Amino acid sequence: MEISNMNSAFASKGLQKWMQQHPLFSYFFLAYAISWIVFIPYVLAERGYLQGNYTLFYILHVFGPAIAAIVMTLVLTGKAGLRTFRHSLRQRRAPLQWYLFVLLGIPALIMLGIIIQPGALEGFTGFTISLLAGYPFYLFAAFIGVGLGEEPGWRGFALPRMQKQYGSLWGTLLLGILWSCWHLPDFLTASKGGGEGTGFTTFLTNFPIFTLAVVSLSVIMTWLYNHTKGSLFIAILAHASVDAPEVAGWTTLFPAVSMIGMHWAILIAFGIPAILILILTRGRLGYQTGQE
Repeated sequence: MEISNMNSAFASKGLQKWMQQHPLFSYFFLAYAISWIVFIPYVLAERGYLQGNYTLFYILHVFGPAIAAIVMTLVLTGKAGLRTFRHSLRQRRAPLQWYLFVLLGIPALIMLGIIIQPGALEGFTGFTISLLAGYPFYLFAAFIGVGLGEEPGWRGFALPRMQKQYGSLWGTLLLGILWSCWHLPDFLTASKGGGEGTGFTTFLTNFPIFTLAVVSLSVIMTWLYNHTKGSLFIAILAHASVDAPEVAGWTTLFPAVSMIGMHWAILIAFGIPAILILILTRGRLGYQTGQE
């Protein structure tokens, strides 16, 4: 029995050492594994293999990146690192222009990306006072249910290390691709245009556009993160601001725009600004050497 316990202890220490030597690989492996495993019941229900409501699993799978970040922070730096991590979550101080960009600029860019598409305004139902008044609630819901689940991982754990290891440009592009691929199971559900009755052709149409859109957004998120001194709070708020119009039902006001049209809207909204930011910052995205 003692030998068995000793072997388990050695195996545990060996795993921990390996994770410390390969923090980024370990982080992404955990983030994918946690989210994808939790998501399985929801996907099976969407595809018609399970009966019942599995929405809770959809909500929980979003927190895979955050859980992986907490685990890896404990593995690398222990409780002291976790305290630093929490401090970044509470770092709300930032110049007013960044809050204006996050709260007003991002939704405006998304709406612009929708309405400039041909025929997008056909059947437009119009905004109502109640819809606009309820937006702060949906923004808060997106902050808790999406931003808080993902950003502690993507921008809180991965981005600082990827910028240091690969540079701001390549680190950001790689993170954008990995962030996009983390969403792959979503394309088996109606949330990304999949679900029962759809085929592989739909995926081949939707996913490349979605990936380009996410990579573009990744550029903007890095630029924002670097200019707010690594504020994880601002990153979470920005992510929430991207998702809030959909959560609030704004996108349903445009019945002529399909799911792929919404992906095009995100690409249009963030693709051009991302290119301009890359040109103006010469690919540095506001990153300073030695920045943590």
